[in-house]
Amino acid sequence: MNSENSTLALSLRDLFTGKMIKYSLMPFILSMLVMYLLFFVVAGVGLDQLGSMDVQSSQTTIENGIPHTDSFTASLEGTALIKFLMSNAITSWIATFLVYTIGSFLTLYLSIFVALIIIGFLTPIILKELHFRHYQDVEMIGHSNVIESIFLIIRWVAVMLIMFIVFIPLYFIPLVNVIAFNFPLYYLFHKVMTYDVSSTICTKEEAMQIKFFHATTLRLKTLGLYLISLIPFVVFFATVFYVIYLGHSYFLETRKIRSEA
Repeated sequence: MNSENSTLALSLRDLFTGKMIKYSLMPFILSMLVMYLLFFVVAGVGLDQLGSMDVQSSQTTIENGIPHTDSFTASLEGTALIKFLMSNAITSWIATFLVYTIGSFLTLYLSIFVALIIIGFLTPIILKELHFRHYQDVEMIGHSNVIESIFLIIRWVAVMLIMFIVFIPLYFIPLVNVIAFNFPLYYLFHKVMTYDVSSTICTKEEAMQIKFFHATTLRLKTLGLYLISLIPFVVFFATVFYVIYLGHSYFLETRKIRSEA
């Protein structure tokens, strides 16, 4: 526990150095730009979908034993459709609830996904700074390559999407749905973060050895970091801290492995 507290304290000290603060601003600025552009794209698609909707109704009456059918057809366009939805208290409440709920979830999950992509490009730079400050005796060998990275990310995203589909029945169970919503994205978060850091510092064999002997510890660390990411906007600033924290863990374990060899 003392060792872990020391690692956490050291990570916080490193985070508030000049270079790391500068690196922390980069994911925030880039993420805001990406989210800003995506907002207008999604908003444009949404407006197109709400651009028009045909409303049809029919009513059959019987006069003198002869049925008569009256049909009504109308087209709701633009703001007329919104006024139609908001004209009734129930439909207004449902529409508002769905917009804010779904929008909040999508924005939160998308922000984490975007932050993971951006921090992937900064990870080598951040770890080189840590190496220079604390671990010059530990050679950064690394084992990543572009083809392997792309293949792994595609595989992890596919597994995440399958999880989202498989967990659909769980989304309707209170409390359980919270875990069901977050577990797939945590899976991707854990895989990407640990791979980015380990593949930059140690060999594949060393990474597998650390994963084998410290799997539970690594999962607890990434779970704590993921829970922090669920605080709105924190993920944009905290991603650099995630790399620093996990970087210290992998540097220390790599040093231990090589000293015992």
